[in-house]
Amino acid sequence: MRSMTGYGRCQRQRESWEVTVELRAVNHRYLDLAIRLPRSLAFLEDSVRKALAALVRGHVDVYITVRKIDGATRQVETDTALAAAYVEAAKAIREATGAADDMTVTRLMALEGVTTVTEATMDEEAVLALCAETMQGAIAQLDDMRVREGENLRSDLACHLDSAAALRQQIIGYAPKVVEEYRQRLLDRLSKLPIEPVDPARLAQEVALMADKCAIDEELSRLDSHINQLRRYLDMDGETGKKMDFLIQEMNRETNTIGSKCSDAAIAQCVVDLKSEIEKLREQIQNAV
Repeated sequence: MRSMTGYGRCQRQRESWEVTVELRAVNHRYLDLAIRLPRSLAFLEDSVRKALAALVRGHVDVYITVRKIDGATRQVETDTALAAAYVEAAKAIREATGAADDMTVTRLMALEGVTTVTEATMDEEAVLALCAETMQGAIAQLDDMRVREGENLRSDLACHLDSAAALRQQIIGYAPKVVEEYRQRLLDRLSKLPIEPVDPARLAQEVALMADKCAIDEELSRLDSHINQLRRYLDMDGETGKKMDFLIQEMNRETNTIGSKCSDAAIAQCVVDLKSEIEKLREQIQNAV
């Protein structure tokens, strides 16, 4: 079992490039990728999505940075012909007006078009290969953390399943008493009425009808099946979160049916406690892959 919560970071260098990949994952119903890339790295997105598809479920924030490590990543280009034209224009203005010439190289570089800053050419194939390798390293770290979190999640789920199974056993113990208590209450009421003694056969028929209405054997059997199936999923690899979520819904349905059929106070309390355990299971399973 794996949790959807995890963190992974990896940094790799090759030749003149350095790539850093950082992954942050939390629970989500489906696989939801939030990939944050500058426009210059947009060519990486498709390969990143394919690599992260193996995570199956969870909201994953993806941060990727690429740095050139053997030199400047920007280049400055100059238009010397335009600079010379600016100088000639300044000379003509000085001769025509007599104004002082304060033209310096620094001032000349600030004039429009004289200098242009451009990004260094990126070797996309080299960066793509290095990013794929770095991504696998970050995914491995993320998966390790998911496995560790999953072990804690499994232990917690197992405890809640044990509690649910114990409450089911308590209900089994209380169930036979419901019919007998109903029979006794019916006899007590009849004894207080000014009528002839009731035919035992008619009384037995009435008790049998009530016993049929409040029978919960099938619900208890299905509840046991769901609990055992959940236990098996705890030890399985692969995607089990959605399957367990479905079983939790079924457990809740069976518990509600038991509560509606039985008016016994002891069983009602067990149903309340059982629903509490099921809710705890549901909350935890929301974070299982």
